[in-house]
Amino acid sequence: MSRIGRKPIDVPGGVKLTVAECHVTVEGPLGKLELEHRPEITVVHDPEAKQIRCDRRDDQRLSRALHGLTRALIQNMIVGVTAGYEKRLELIGVGYIATVQHNHLELRVGLANELRKPIPAGLSVACPDQQHIVIRGVDKQLVGQFAAETRALRKPEPYKGKGIRYFGEAVRRKQGKAMAK
Repeated sequence: MSRIGRKPIDVPGGVKLTVAECHVTVEGPLGKLELEHRPEITVVHDPEAKQIRCDRRDDQRLSRALHGLTRALIQNMIVGVTAGYEKRLELIGVGYIATVQHNHLELRVGLANELRKPIPAGLSVACPDQQHIVIRGVDKQLVGQFAAETRALRKPEPYKGKGIRYFGEAVRRKQGKAMAK
């Protein structure tokens, strides 16, 4: 049996949980999230123990794969509506600037044109200074996806290290052709 799938999920106070047929709704102080899970998995909510359990109906390969996944998705939803998720990006390079204007993230990262990326609904993006970007939201997947798409606009290059990187990310540096001799 799945080690992750069989662990119960604790529901903290202040979180309203609704479990229907294959539909789970989690509502907390930061927002509301919904999940439509596969019918191979049954989700049981015990309001007295303040826990959720995920069980699978059979031992088929697909059911085993979805068991831990469904439990992890519900756990992420509960963490998202109570504490939220955050990703930090930093811009490394001379003249690299990030600003937020009119629901768009504007980046100057050494290209001929300024890059404008629309901010999706449900996310808050802030730039505490011109070299840092903070992405916050309740949906873990949405926060991570937007951070990855923003980083992909100008990945850190291995020779000088310039580009957009996650805060604290170590970029492996290369020596360059001058050091080959």
